[in-house]
Amino acid sequence: MKISEIAVLAAIALSVAVGAYLYPQMPDMIASHWDAAGNVNGYMPKFWGLFLMPLVALAMFALLVFIPRIDPLKANIEKFRGYFDGFIVLMTLFLLYVHAISVLWNLGVAVNMNRIMPPALGALLFYCGILIEKAKRNWFIGIRTPWTLSNDMVWDKTHQLGGKLFKITGVIAVFGAFAGTYAFLFFIIPVVAATLFTTVYSYVLYRKLGRAKA
Repeated sequence: MKISEIAVLAAIALSVAVGAYLYPQMPDMIASHWDAAGNVNGYMPKFWGLFLMPLVALAMFALLVFIPRIDPLKANIEKFRGYFDGFIVLMTLFLLYVHAISVLWNLGVAVNMNRIMPPALGALLFYCGILIEKAKRNWFIGIRTPWTLSNDMVWDKTHQLGGKLFKITGVIAVFGAFAGTYAFLFFIIPVVAATLFTTVYSYVLYRKLGRAKA
């Protein structure tokens, strides 16, 4: 196994072990969801509150490890595999970070969701920008539109632009930590804008290249 895969499994195992240790101390119903103002608006039984997220992280890990093996263009994935492995580690740590915050909250630790979530989201988005810039044409990872998947040049140019936009989105998301109840807007709006812009850009570029060939 790769070092990154061992690290991910170790982190998940640690999360499960901590949940098992804290199980007797936790309330029967655990806070599991917060609204935009940082107030709890959802609960679940403590078993799922302590172990659901590690199980989700494990399932996500298995899926991301499996994807390159079935992609018809898996040789292209190997060209940026190191960055993809880094994404797997970072995504797992992000999920376990969210889980840890939930556990601390239910232990009575005062946690300001609107302060501590934006930096983590920003870091994840920024790394997504790095991964996007490095990604080569494949069916699962990156900005997959009909036009990027049909042309290597459209793929490369769209991903160079998309990578920069998602890095900017990550930086903007961090500033959500100072926006109080509007923190989620610093994540949602830039992500939607970057996604829509790169989609349209890939179409326009594809049409432009088609006209140039004609």
